[in-house]
Amino acid sequence: MKKDDIIVGLDIGTTKIAAVVGRLDEYERLNIVGVGHSPSQGLRRGVVININQTVESIQRAVEEAELMAGQPITKVYAGIAGDHIRSINSTGVISITNEDKIVTEHDVQRVLETAKAIALPMDREVLHVLPQEYSVDSQSGIKDPVGMSCTRLEAEVHIVTAAAAAAQNIVNCIRQAGYDVADIVLEPYASSLAVLEDDERALGVGIVDIGGGTTDIAVFFDGSIRFTSVIGLGGEHVTADISHGLHTSREQAEEIKKKYGVAFQGLLEEDELIQVPGVGGRKPREISRAVLSGIIQPRMSEMLALAMREMEKSNIVDYLGAGIVFTGGAAMLEGLEELAERELGMPIKIGKPNISGGLVESVDSPMYATGVGLLQYAVHNNDYNAEEDSDKGINWIMSRLKRFFEDMFN
Repeated sequence: MKKDDIIVGLDIGTTKIAAVVGRLDEYERLNIVGVGHSPSQGLRRGVVININQTVESIQRAVEEAELMAGQPITKVYAGIAGDHIRSINSTGVISITNEDKIVTEHDVQRVLETAKAIALPMDREVLHVLPQEYSVDSQSGIKDPVGMSCTRLEAEVHIVTAAAAAAQNIVNCIRQAGYDVADIVLEPYASSLAVLEDDERALGVGIVDIGGGTTDIAVFFDGSIRFTSVIGLGGEHVTADISHGLHTSREQAEEIKKKYGVAFQGLLEEDELIQVPGVGGRKPREISRAVLSGIIQPRMSEMLALAMREMEKSNIVDYLGAGIVFTGGAAMLEGLEELAERELGMPIKIGKPNISGGLVESVDSPMYATGVGLLQYAVHNNDYNAEEDSDKGINWIMSRLKRFFEDMFN
């Protein structure tokens, strides 16, 4: 990969779309060089319901990232989520047939293909086959069997599938927006690459990515992913509760949540008053933050309980020595860490992307975990295709600027 080549992660969420642009330096370190985001229109719980609106939202986010990076974007790594996501653990076994009985990369690919050969309905497609561990003859717990001697190779894997139509509609929207799709990646898996340390994966950790429309879950143990799941609740459900409870618009409810929202009432020391705008010409009124928190906390408690119920299905939740890491936009809600510690009884961390180069401040938030994680996925898998250097110069920059501001003000 040349010094000036870029990688692009596109987090397509229910309430926001974020594009994160990264570039590897001469030391192969990832630097953030561009960030763009746009309100997401056209999706519901991670599924496209309006192609045109989704295309426009993608274009706005990517064009903003292009302008910051100063380089055209042609290809993206896209995140996918939604309650259509399913996962299963599977096992594959092969015989080592070469003369010296040494496991090769080709053998590893063969055994993964064998593990992947599960019966799937016609309307589903495989997103990932994620190795957990290998066994060579009678020796288990092997992370990399290449070069080892054996006659029998076994692989335990975690297979993630998606509704084929939902995945294809994401691809169609990106292509209609003018970009190629390098790969589609499960969002909680991408987020884990950005926020988890190796020792957390080894010790055992759950990652809970609270997006706008869904909450995505992944469980890691002994260094590998063991379980994934999705629940159909997210930050927009909190916003809807506030809108209904305070008799105000969704837009105002979202602003109130971001500015004054507290997930755990125990943090409120003073009964601070806040102003709630009226609707339809009605006068604004004042309420206490305690009243607001009284609306937010029950919904957040429900999400935590549902997330824990899903993680318990992994049968290893009692071994999560590193506890749970929360990411996603709703993880920025004040008091979530304290509420989760009280209700789940586990160590809790709010996960921000682990990155040290480039525009670090621009992605220093849980809401960018998936976007940065998509870049990490491309780098870790070494399967990115480099973006070509830009030769379009000032004409390209000016055309993008013109289109960006026309869209903004029209």
